[in-house]
Order: sequence, then C-alpha cells, then structure tokens
Amino acid sequence: MDEVPGPPIVSRRIDVHAHYLPQSYRDALVAAGHDRPDGFPQIPEWPAEEHVCAMDRLGIATSLLSISSPGIFFGDAAAASELAREVNEIGRRAVVDHPGRFGLFAALPLPDVDAAIAEIARCSEHLEVSGFALLTNCGGTYVGDPSFEPVFRELNRRRARVFLHPTSPACWQQTSLGRPRPMLEFFFDTTRAVADLVLSGTIARYGDIEMIVPHAGATLPMIVDRIAIFARLLAVDPSVDVLRDVARLHYDLAGFPVPRQLDALLTMTTREHLHYGSDYPFTPEVAIAMAAQALEGAGDGSLIATLRGNTERLFPDPGVFAR
Repeated sequence: MDEVPGPPIVSRRIDVHAHYLPQSYRDALVAAGHDRPDGFPQIPEWPAEEHVCAMDRLGIATSLLSISSPGIFFGDAAAASELAREVNEIGRRAVVDHPGRFGLFAALPLPDVDAAIAEIARCSEHLEVSGFALLTNCGGTYVGDPSFEPVFRELNRRRARVFLHPTSPACWQQTSLGRPRPMLEFFFDTTRAVADLVLSGTIARYGDIEMIVPHAGATLPMIVDRIAIFARLLAVDPSVDVLRDVARLHYDLAGFPVPRQLDALLTMTTREHLHYGSDYPFTPEVAIAMAAQALEGAGDGSLIATLRGNTERLFPDPGVFAR
C-alpha cells in the first residue's frame, strides 16, 4: 500500500460514501461476470476490520456503508431479493460488531418494486438502517421512471434518507471508449438520473425524502441553468422548480472537488447541504488522504467541521456516530 501522506489536520469525519464488499457479494459479482465491475481493475478486498483500521489512519469516525455499482440485480429478480437480504444482514452485523464505526444504507432489490418495498419495511423495522441506497439506473431504467413511483412513495412515508450512487449507463460500450466507467460515465449517469428525478417531479412530490447525491453533484452544477431553461420550454409539471429542487438535495464531496468543482456546486446549493465522502475501498487510501487534505484547506479551513455537523443534523439518531 502506498504511504498515506501525513495525519489529517481535522479528524473524526463522518463518511457518507463508503462501500462494503462481503465475500458472498464478491462471489455473486464473479458469478455474474462482474470480476472487473464497471471496468474497475479488480474487485477490492473488504474486511470490516481493515476498513476500521483505514478509517483510523484517515481520521474517519463513522462510515455509512453501501453496496456500490453494479448493485445486486444481475437479471434474476428472486436472486436479487435473496442477495439484498444477505448483504443487508451482513452490513447490519458490521454495525453491531463495530459500535459507532459503521452505519448502513440498505440495498434494495429493484427493479422488483414489491420486493423493494418489502425490504424497506424489513430493514426499517428490524435492522435499524440509516437509510437506503439506490443506483442511478437498473438495467437502463432510471430511478425517476414511473414504475418506481411506489418505492419513492414508501420511502417518503418513512421520511427516509437515500444515498444515490452511479452505475454504468446502458450505452457504456459506445460511450466509455474502453476506459473504466467511473472516470466519466458515472458523472454523466448521476447527472442524467438527478435531472430526470427533478424534471419528472419526483423530488418535488416527495419532499420528506432526504437524498444524497455523490461526487459533488457530478456535472449538474455546470448545466443546471440549462436544465432549468429546458424545463420551461418543455412545460414540465408545474410543481417543478429546477433550481429550488436541486438546492434542497444533499451532496457528498467524494473524489476531488477542490479546487474547481466545489466552487461550482456552491452556486447551486449551500454549505449546509454538503457531506464528507471517501469512496473507500474503490478509491485508494493514499488518494483519499490527498483529497481530504485539499478539503481541509478549502475556504477558511472550517469546511470539514461543517460537514460533520451537517451529517449529524441529517440523520435522526446522530448518537450512532463515533466522536
């Protein structure tokens, strides 16, 4: 492992963008032909104990775990439901075994809407999850599609916290040009999914859902005004106000948003809607440390402390977070 540069200036972050890959999930990925998920060179190792050690080295108090792309649906709805239950139970075990160090965004077995609603209930009532993770699309069907409306209705009824994560678009073979999809396609798919959620009125209708958008909003800050103009030209649902709706979302700062992307994001929302994210273990520890140091030097130097306070306010039981 590369040497991690220096101890973090400010420690005890809350990481809303962290992943777990238990062995059973790794096996399912390989069996489904995803031994290089989304063009990533390999499936990262993930022992919970090593994750905690990495958090200690990086100054992270608590990580909210989620299953990353390509998710849990590989063409068989029944298998996806079983895998969702399995990974959610394993995630809950990590939370219990490492008190204060982990929270969990539960996986949902979309596109099976009934199974997803059942898993929302099970996880909410028995696993004490922090929220739920959704991919930007499921087999090319985006989360703003009308077929997923019952899922958003149930998440809204429960006032859920939802972590949105990108995945490869259906057309990635033509658009990625042979490069790993996380480099460019993830940003574009996040932007596409959020734009659709806004323009379809999903964000406006379900105001009790608190959604976290990854990677500092991807390319959304650069084109949100263009989307707003098109919304007027297209005469979308009159409840939609593009600038209002994107401003109320939450954004994690995983990746390298400093020195350029963060400034653009803050023209679209406020500091109170920002949260820390590492993208461990898909992002190497040395890169996470470099990105954290850049964040700690941003603005007046108070940003990291602001991020923790934002995350504590967002979740109903901030007592789950270690100090």
